[in-house]
Amino acid sequence: MSNSFLTKNALSHSLKELMEHTPLNKITVKQLVDHCGLNRQTFYYHFQDIFDLLGWIYKTEAVESLAQYRSYSTWTDGFYRIFCYIERNKSFCCNTLNSLGRNHLDAYLYEVTNDLIMGVINELSSGMEVCEEDKHFIANFYTLAFTGLIIQWMREGMKEQPHHMIEKLSDLIEGNFLKALHKYENHPL
Repeated sequence: MSNSFLTKNALSHSLKELMEHTPLNKITVKQLVDHCGLNRQTFYYHFQDIFDLLGWIYKTEAVESLAQYRSYSTWTDGFYRIFCYIERNKSFCCNTLNSLGRNHLDAYLYEVTNDLIMGVINELSSGMEVCEEDKHFIANFYTLAFTGLIIQWMREGMKEQPHHMIEKLSDLIEGNFLKALHKYENHPL
């Protein structure tokens, strides 16, 4: 592991620890570097600001190995992993949700969800004549619905168990990806 990655990891760990008890908008770079024993210059060598660090955390830590769940038979497992990540990092994610850094949480959720759904759409559309634009439209629709569901779950205190939410999603979506693709098959541009 490179020194740069180790430094970024130390900063991310410190930010997550501070966010356990302090709102993101109250955390300063000075507090962050003091917490992990680094200096401001080191922080600014790696990140422009705390929001840049926040984005890095979501990009590197949370996306971990979801690529293996990009199929119709495994997409629910990928979604389960997203819910579990949020549960394990509840303070961090909820603090982000209620801060100016919200766009980083939104971007993370959109990216991982869209990646899973595009994998399913591409698998199911194999052998069909559906243009890329229509595939992306379908994936975008489901991505926005799923991310909205996750955000609402977080806002309501994450009371419902992830596996129960996944069961509901699976029942609701069963067959609908393919149905949507058939509607757009041979669709003129």
